[in-house]
Amino acid sequence: MKGNMKKLKIVIIGAGRAGMIHARNFASYVPGVELMGLVDPNMDACQTSAGELGVSAAESPDEFYDQGADAVVIASPTRFHRDIAVKAMKSGLHVLCEKPMAMTVAECRDMAETASSTGKVFQVGFMRRFDAGFQEVARRLQAGEIGDPISIRSLTYGPSIPQPWMYDISASNGPLAEVNSHDIDTLFWYAGKEVEEVFAVAGNYRCPDAREKYPDFYDNVTMTVRFCDGTQGIVQGAQGVRYGYDSRCEVLGVNGLLTVGGLAADTVRGYTPEGFSGNTVGSWRNLFTEAYLAEDIDFIDCIRNNRAPQAGAQAGLQALEVVLAGNRSIRERRPVSLSEIREEV
Repeated sequence: MKGNMKKLKIVIIGAGRAGMIHARNFASYVPGVELMGLVDPNMDACQTSAGELGVSAAESPDEFYDQGADAVVIASPTRFHRDIAVKAMKSGLHVLCEKPMAMTVAECRDMAETASSTGKVFQVGFMRRFDAGFQEVARRLQAGEIGDPISIRSLTYGPSIPQPWMYDISASNGPLAEVNSHDIDTLFWYAGKEVEEVFAVAGNYRCPDAREKYPDFYDNVTMTVRFCDGTQGIVQGAQGVRYGYDSRCEVLGVNGLLTVGGLAADTVRGYTPEGFSGNTVGSWRNLFTEAYLAEDIDFIDCIRNNRAPQAGAQAGLQALEVVLAGNRSIRERRPVSLSEIREEV
């Protein structure tokens, strides 16, 4: 750490899987910071995780604010993001908010306006923007290697069955939000254009426990996207596929194709009379370990240098608009214009 630059004090709100990735990064790998503690209403789990890291545990972040915290990472369920973020920024703290940014367009706008009025860094956790492979595709697109993009397809297939609270679309915004927010952001990132209209189809194929109480829940979705200039997009999502964590993207341009991602954990393959063998990626936590760390380091750099983040409030807002339009398309079985979503606020 240069000179006498003080360490920035960080609080993690939400001690689940994503929260603990950030917590371990800030505790051990991000320079110039001090992890103050973890916040989670499940105090047993919170105290266990905090003990692992040698920090304090709390049910509310308020006590850390009083102790001079500089920034928070929000990794709680989506429905709590807006209230936590707005209070933190008004209390003088910078915010790294995990995706999805919020539940509604109005909540996203409230968060964006608070970030603007307080001058605090507000970053959305779209960590694929910090993955070396995804960044390389962006660089080669910018260099014109395949000409103008014609279509962009991004998919995420996850191995695990959704947690029960995710079955309620009104509480989670469904897999388009929980699984495919990264894919939607990737389309915006690579296309560099606004979305005009989406059409989505979906169904529940792997979660029989949800069918009776939550008939609208879906664990598989395909959404087509039309950008304002005619560029095409496809987003595909699935939960409970079991075979591994599968994240892929392809960009077809007028002069070629760029691809990134895949199921394979390495390039070694075995072909025998018994069949094919190869190691697969087990979880997003394995695949994007370095991207999460790069994201956390960049967040601190934004704070120290008063720099706008790569994925700010606008990125979170535009992704959510597509999620809401996609969910409406699934319910009403028709194409939905993004203008419909914006006009309701």
